[in-house]
Amino acid sequence: MNEKRSSIVGFALIGIILLVFSWYNTKQAAKRQQEAMVRDSLATAAAIARGEVQEPETVAADTLVAQDDTLEMEAYRHQYLQEASRGETAYYTLENDRLRVRISSLGAQPYEVLIKDYYTHDSTDLFLIRPDKSLFDLEMNTDQWLNTSDLHFRPVESSDSTLTLRLQFEEGSWVDAVYSLAYDSYMLGYQLHFVGMDQVLDRRTGQLNLKWVLDVPRLEKGYQNERNYSGVAYKYMANNEVKTLGKRRDTAEESFNSTLRWVGFQQQFFSAILVAENGFPAGKLVNKFYPEDQADGSLMQSGANLSVALDTRSADFAIPFQFYFGPNHFYTLKGYDEGFEKIIPLGGRVIGTISRFIIIPTFNWLSRFIRSYGLIILILTIMIKLVISPLTWKSYSSSAKMRVLKPEIDKINEKYPRQEDAMKKQQATMDLYRRAGVSMWGGCLPILLQFPILWAMFRFFPASIELRQQGFLWCHDLSAYDSILDFGFKIPLYGDHMSLFALLMGISMWGYSKMTMAQQPSTQTMPGMEFMQVWLMPIMMVFICNNLSAGLSYYYLLSNIITIGQNWAIRKWFVDEDKIYADLKKKANSKEPPKKSKFQQRLDAAYKAQQEQMKQQYKKK
Repeated sequence: MNEKRSSIVGFALIGIILLVFSWYNTKQAAKRQQEAMVRDSLATAAAIARGEVQEPETVAADTLVAQDDTLEMEAYRHQYLQEASRGETAYYTLENDRLRVRISSLGAQPYEVLIKDYYTHDSTDLFLIRPDKSLFDLEMNTDQWLNTSDLHFRPVESSDSTLTLRLQFEEGSWVDAVYSLAYDSYMLGYQLHFVGMDQVLDRRTGQLNLKWVLDVPRLEKGYQNERNYSGVAYKYMANNEVKTLGKRRDTAEESFNSTLRWVGFQQQFFSAILVAENGFPAGKLVNKFYPEDQADGSLMQSGANLSVALDTRSADFAIPFQFYFGPNHFYTLKGYDEGFEKIIPLGGRVIGTISRFIIIPTFNWLSRFIRSYGLIILILTIMIKLVISPLTWKSYSSSAKMRVLKPEIDKINEKYPRQEDAMKKQQATMDLYRRAGVSMWGGCLPILLQFPILWAMFRFFPASIELRQQGFLWCHDLSAYDSILDFGFKIPLYGDHMSLFALLMGISMWGYSKMTMAQQPSTQTMPGMEFMQVWLMPIMMVFICNNLSAGLSYYYLLSNIITIGQNWAIRKWFVDEDKIYADLKKKANSKEPPKKSKFQQRLDAAYKAQQEQMKQQYKKK
């Protein structure tokens, strides 16, 4: 009896285990199927956008129409959808003084977007969305899955500023795509209005899939520079954090499960952004750069597969969206209060703060009075140099003190010529510096404090649309590289041209480094440092800046020339090295020990401990 009972319990447990295992496998299979569907949808959408393949559902419907009217009825189960699948494509135009947008009846999607008052680098009209280079599709579950990009919407209302296109399912059941374009705005309103769809939509799904794929065109002269500042941007709903995907990477993808407020396909100076009032709760973003010689002039392909929540139990509800098609101009983007301005790559917290609250306001203030951006950069550089002139003075003064101490340093070197006396020589040198009140870091620290400003300018110029297509001297576009000689072939790491601004910047950097090294005592110069600072760094900067913004090279050129002039003026009229030497010698010979800071006391303690350790090592030898 016990054996029989045990057998029954065993079989029951095995059955339970099989049921649980079967349920788990089914759930995992469904999950894998959903993931595969997302990947396949993006791949198919991308192929359709490139024109490589036809949309499979449309091909199937056309084939069925040609073969059999009975089979045709099975393609779409709602009475009005068959007619929608066979309609002819029509185009409707919305226009204001900033944009001209063409909407296709096929999918009720943006078909072409022209940004007015801007032109490509070769002076042609600037189309952010080109015909047949984009796909905007809604995939929803009624009693079957269908894609709006396969179906023609019919017009209900049309004017220069508003457009309503309708997809009818049954009598009293339809979806309206409502577009609106306000005066003097880069924002295109977009709303999905569901009427009587509570009896049509599958309540088990509770969402629709929004697929957006765009072949972003090349609009600037320098491919590499344009690519470095392009990618996919997105903002989280909860914390307003803005992130980017794909920059400086051939391909990139990112899945998310936290609600996004908006997704944007960002070119260096222009962006296409989709904003969801209720957010995108989940989805996947992809980006792929095309090679430089892409035949159709595309820079990259950006894609988004996004989930959108549906209120399947309401008979009348709307889902509001907005498109931004426009320039990456800081104040224009900031004016929409959506955090769009954060897509401009101005740097991290410190560097970005300097750019947003100091450089950009100053730059824009100057542009109100001066039309030449070359002169604006000159004045801005002078203003920056005046602001940091105390640091320049401090750096030069410290270097001068180090330089006038050279005779005393030479005496110490003569006193301790042997290698085994290196520790005594170092101790004597440090003691001289302390008595003279000279810091070894006095010349370096002011220079380091200037780095945030230099780096902020490095980030600002290539991302500043104000410089786009603004000429100065021989340069036609300060936002791209200038070229005085096109080679017709590429030199690795350098490019296929010679930038005169980059070359002059390298020469000025060489002159500044030569002056700096000449002012430093030989005891302060590490072996090989002179070659690296005077020759290697200027050459490297010429290679780096040859393909970057001419405005950036021009700024560095001006900065180096002004700094050389400052140092020359300080040495000639403001610094008396004989007086400095006399004061330092008096301090050095003073019997009164110099006051030490807590930091200096800790440094001395560490130095003494190191000396003691070295003595112990010598004794062991």
